[in-house]
This record gives sequence, C-alpha cells and structure tokens, in this order.
Amino acid sequence: MSAAYCIVGGGISGLVAAYRLRVVAGPDASITVLDPADRLGGVLRTERLCGQPLDVGAEAFVARRPEVPALLGELGLSGKQISTTGARPLIYSEGRLHQLPADTVNGIPSRPSALTGLVDDATIRWMLDEPRRPFSWRPGADPTVAELVGDRFGEQVVIRSVDPLLAGVYSGSAATIGIRAAAPTVATALDNGARSLSEAVAAALPPPRADSVFGAIEGGYQVLLDELVRRSGVKWAQVAVRTVRPAARGWELVDDEGSRWRADAVVLAVPAPRVPSLVEDLAPRTAAAARRIPVASAAVVALALPGGTPLPEQSGVLVAGPGPLRAKAVTLSSRKWGRRGSAEMVRLSYGRFADDLARNTGDEELLAWAEQDLATLFGIAADPVDSRVVRWIDAMPQYGPGHADLVAELRAGLPHGVVVAGAYLDGIGVPACVASATRAAAALVVDAGHGA
Repeated sequence: MSAAYCIVGGGISGLVAAYRLRVVAGPDASITVLDPADRLGGVLRTERLCGQPLDVGAEAFVARRPEVPALLGELGLSGKQISTTGARPLIYSEGRLHQLPADTVNGIPSRPSALTGLVDDATIRWMLDEPRRPFSWRPGADPTVAELVGDRFGEQVVIRSVDPLLAGVYSGSAATIGIRAAAPTVATALDNGARSLSEAVAAALPPPRADSVFGAIEGGYQVLLDELVRRSGVKWAQVAVRTVRPAARGWELVDDEGSRWRADAVVLAVPAPRVPSLVEDLAPRTAAAARRIPVASAAVVALALPGGTPLPEQSGVLVAGPGPLRAKAVTLSSRKWGRRGSAEMVRLSYGRFADDLARNTGDEELLAWAEQDLATLFGIAADPVDSRVVRWIDAMPQYGPGHADLVAELRAGLPHGVVVAGAYLDGIGVPACVASATRAAAALVVDAGHGA
C-alpha cells in the first residue's frame, strides 16, 4: 500500500515539502494539501496591475543563500531568476531622505562614518569611543538588538539605522528581535572573542561581491508556486484542519466539516498561532512553545502609477522613527527590478508589531494614506491607474531573544511522523522557508526508514 501524506497549509513551506516528498516517495504516494484559502501560496501572492505581474507578499529573496536558486534549478526555472537593477534604497528620518548606510549588518554599522548625516555628532563620537569602553559578553547570550546596539552605539543608531531594516523584514523592531536572529554573524563574532561591538560587526561583514544581494522571479512567485504544484502532484482539499490525533495506523486529521483524513505522516506548515489548536492534545509541549512566539500583521498597498511619474532612481525607502508617514517601507518596484510595462509599480507596506493597523484599517483609507505618503516623500500627486490592497494577518513572527531554544523545544515535543515547517522556525525569508520544508520532509523520510 502506498504512503499517504497530509500537509496542513499550502504556502511556500507546504508546497516545497510536498515536492520534496514526491521526489522521495514516488508517483504512487498520496500527498494532500489541506488549506481553506481561495488560492495556494500563503504569503506569496502575485497580482496583475495594468496587465503586469507584481508580487504583493514577499517580493524578493536573498540570492546569496543557496536554497531558492537551487530549487529553481531543480525545477528547470533558473532562467526565470532575475536580479535587481543595482538601485539602492533610502532611509527617511527626521523629515529627510538619506542614503542607506553602507557596510552594515542589518543596519548595525561597522564604522561611525557610515552614519554621518543620519545621526548627530554626539552619537558619532559615542560610536568612535565604543572600542575603548569596557565591554563584557557571555558566549551564547541573546539580548534584543535594541539592548546591545543602544548601549554600545546609542539610541539614534537603533531608531534611524537598525529599526527601519527590521521593520521591513519582521514588521517588528530592535526591541522585539534578538541579536542572534537579526545578526547571527555578529553574535558569532562576539562568541569568538570580539573585544567590542565595532570589532564584531567589522568581522561579520560579508565579503564584497559584484552580484546582486536580492533575487526575484520573472513573472512573480506564482511561477514557482505553479511549478511546485505541478511537480508534486498534490491533491488540494480546500478545508481547514481542526486537530491532528493518533489513529490505529498513523494519524487522523479532522477538518472543519467533520471529515477525517488518514495519513502515515503529517507536515504542519501553518503560522505559529495555528499550531496550538492542531496539536493541543497530541503535543502539549509543542502547543505551549508555539504560543510563546509573538506575531505581527501587515498590509501591502500596490499601486500602478502613470508612466513617467517622477520617482527617484532608488529601489525604495525605509522609514525610521515616528513622523508624518504611516508607511513603514516603500518599494519602487519598477526602479528595483526594471520596468516591465508602461506603468510605474510601487508597493507601500503598513503595520508593525503590537498595532492593529493591518487588521482594522479599511482599503480606501490605506489607499488614501499611500497617496499622502508618496506626496510627502517625493512631492508627487499622481492618481493610480490600478491598485491592490492585501493583508497578512498574524503572518510575521517575531524572533525574540532565545528564539532558537524555543523552536528546539517546539520540535522536541512532536511525536515521530508529525513535523513542522514555516517562517516562524529557522528564518522568515523564502530561502529559510524552503530550508525548513526540506528539513521537515527529510525527517519524515528518516522516520519511515525506521518504521515509525
């Protein structure tokens, strides 16, 4: 009898897990993705504005990590990978636009001069003095980024250089993210004996490379999603799973309609807040750990502006601190990836950890905010020719201090034959999701090899 796999969640993690299982289990295995959404892909979503594809969820991946380029190669899609134009982002701080500081690790500077003009002279002097001030570090420590960087470099560095990048990645801030998640190479350098934060950041800088840091897919992430669905040959059940429980052989999943699904093994590829209800009785330790992972919500306003709208030759803007802007980030997609049509494509991101903006603000109000923010930033007053508003509720996990230990506890509480995958485990980006799905599928294969 062929194996039966059930995957709860049809985002990128679930679809990669399905593809990996198909490769190993062969054509006779039954692979079912259970997801109540109106489309597969989770927070990867490609919309068409003025006939042009535009990603309105995640819109880029770190091209220097191997997972996505390798996956595209396996799927015969390497020719679809594109790079940025080389345009650089700006930071909006204190009512002015600044160049994004160079030679930083997620905004943590390796030299004070990189922040000249962005922070005041007193902060520059404090940074220059940092290597001479007493410093102690306990190997394995994981303070928040704000605690470490604020103490060593000053609050302005946190607010004006670090927070804008972390808001873009996590919809959080230096106060909610641990240093081991935000800057693992800096933490490693400190563990290895760096005598100051300045020395650690300098040691953690990646070597200069000519290629683009970020990549994307021509035609949008939908191209990848469609190929994963095709190659994995999944059956999509458009239902929500209520719980997972042991069966006489393997596992039984009960959906919101009361139907039961039998599986030899299960992948839970859902956001952290969905995990507890699925495994409360099966794995209470895992459920408790998942509850301790905070999440944020975000909204994306995608606009197609008339061709020729006077936008700067930059890839976008990251927003620092409080001020007149409601957006936390703006992506000038046509500048970042190159124009594909006559319109100028722009994305504005809203929502941060602990606010309810994405959940409670109406579409029309978000669209009005977007137009106001573009006017404030660039002095333009162009009426969009097309637009979309998309919300990602409770989709942005916060990698707080001790996150790796929390994830280890979460995984350890699961029985053999049930595994997890997703953005809340080993990294929030698409490459990390691909890695977590690959790890999950491999764990099931190992379990099967031992007769579990």
